[in-house]
Amino acid sequence: MVGSARPRPRPTHYLSGDGRVVRAKKRSLIRRLLRLLVILACLGAVAGGAMAGVVLTQIGRAPREWAPYLQRRALTHPPLIVDSVDLVAWWLIHADRLAHAEPFKLPASLGASPDRSGPTPDGRLRLVSSSPALAEAAADAKPGDVIQLAPGHYRFASSSIKFNQPGTAIAPITVRAARLDDVVIESDVVETFHVAAPFWRFENLSMRGVCGDHSGCEHAIHVVAGATDVVIRNNRFEDYNAHLKINGEDGRFPDRGVVEGNTFTNSAPRSTGNPVTPIDLVAASDWHIRTNIIADFVRAGEGAATYGAFVKGAGEGNVMERNLVVCEWKLRGIPGQQVGLSLGGGGTDLYARREAGRTGFEQVGGVIRDNLIASCDDDGIYLNRAARSVIDHNTLLDTAGIDARFVETSATVTANIVDGAVRVRDGASLRAFDNAAPFLLSLFAGWHPQRGLFTEPGALDLTWRKEPDRLPAGDSPNGDVRIDLCGHQRDNQTEPGAFDDFSKCLAGQ
Repeated sequence: MVGSARPRPRPTHYLSGDGRVVRAKKRSLIRRLLRLLVILACLGAVAGGAMAGVVLTQIGRAPREWAPYLQRRALTHPPLIVDSVDLVAWWLIHADRLAHAEPFKLPASLGASPDRSGPTPDGRLRLVSSSPALAEAAADAKPGDVIQLAPGHYRFASSSIKFNQPGTAIAPITVRAARLDDVVIESDVVETFHVAAPFWRFENLSMRGVCGDHSGCEHAIHVVAGATDVVIRNNRFEDYNAHLKINGEDGRFPDRGVVEGNTFTNSAPRSTGNPVTPIDLVAASDWHIRTNIIADFVRAGEGAATYGAFVKGAGEGNVMERNLVVCEWKLRGIPGQQVGLSLGGGGTDLYARREAGRTGFEQVGGVIRDNLIASCDDDGIYLNRAARSVIDHNTLLDTAGIDARFVETSATVTANIVDGAVRVRDGASLRAFDNAAPFLLSLFAGWHPQRGLFTEPGALDLTWRKEPDRLPAGDSPNGDVRIDLCGHQRDNQTEPGAFDDFSKCLAGQ
């Protein structure tokens, strides 16, 4: 965190109890206005002279984005300016970041759970109890096979398992444990499972990277080429760079997959220059990524931005819905650029895009809806050359907000709760309505009205303290009943943001 040497006391407007909050706001109103004037004066001073042009390009950014930017710009200036900018940066972080309770629990209704392990599918049951036996079963698998690992620990230290035999739509091939946490797979290889054939299912597995060099543990599962219709459900993935990697190969693309109810985490910052993105999808279309927990995708040291999940590479129709993304959960206070969810990510080389990038788009018709994205030191949602995007009913808490960039980006942004800025730049176009978002300058004074909607946002208790006005629920995909983050059926009139009643998430309903 920028300015971590300075203590970051809990802001007064996060005191518990409605009466205390009101009194705190009244007492601090003048102080807030004075602080805002001081910060604006400091920003204006820093923007003077040779820095004016470059600073003005940052207008529209949230305070947490200004802080490292100003510090970088001040590095070559005299010590007095550097010290002054450091003080301003400390305030910007202090005013913008949410003080979190430690530790806080994640909702029981999302991510992987032993209670959601499910029954053994129909088909020829093949029991395996060793890594070589799993490789052998995968090599000669037939449609409908159910390859079930016996309880225990499995280690891969030399090569990955190849899944090259195809299943069928009516007889997929399944690799599973009978119950989540019965089977733990430890891998000291670049990729543990390599899937290149269609209709495979992976469920109830706990997979953990144990490489001494973080660059050695890239993927738990790598889905490529003709591996269409793959389902990855109710697994735990820990300590990889891109836990799940999905990409085309030789002109073929692994379309129509499902990533559902998994938990993606890291136990330590990733010390690597490689991309750090738990769900990394390039050039595939029609994937549904839903009800997952994605947390702690933090890079150690300087490097490119990290993402909870992105879909890019000129794919179409990818949907990310009802996920919980916590950029910093247990790994907090580490400087970086963590982005929650993205259509387009940081862009794709032309050779890796569909149609060699001739469309000019990174994504077409992508959807991000009903997600809770929290505790990111960069954008909660980032749109990069993403045409006809839908950003609907998300809750963004303690993030820089929503950023839409480049002329190729067009999006409809509706009914989101945004604790941050909504920014449009470089020719992007947005149709935005019914969003609950703050007046940007208020963030510089430490006033975050959207946080006041919730009981204790720092502990991720997002039951309503002040219930917002209800809105039309919007259209349901394929005419289905619209379900919120917590599994609650939305009425015709519903709350903005990801959920109607967060208590259902906490109770695991």
